[in-house]
Amino acid sequence: MTIITYDEFDRVDLRSGTIVKVEEFPRAKKPAFKVWADFGAGIGVLQTSAQVTIHYTPESLLGRAIVGCVNLGEKNIAGFTSQFLLLGFPDESGAICLVTADPKAPNGQKMC
Repeated sequence: MTIITYDEFDRVDLRSGTIVKVEEFPRAKKPAFKVWADFGAGIGVLQTSAQVTIHYTPESLLGRAIVGCVNLGEKNIAGFTSQFLLLGFPDESGAICLVTADPKAPNGQKMC
């Protein structure tokens, strides 16, 4: 485990969002979906690639409350621009289980 300062942690911008669109992503090297999430009026809709195909279908992701890191910059993934990191934890077999807010927080709220 690496210890960081609170100021370092505070620079990580984790926000609440809602998944608004999901598409299959056949060009990805590992099975993945293209995911669009609404992070509220201040940030808007951002897109990412997510390897979450084991526990989720496109239909089950739509409308789901999620947590995303929105200040990592853009990354090209198989010709698709990823604009945020969708947060999750691996289960015992390594498949991703998404982080969520329960009850749902308004889109765009910064984690505190």
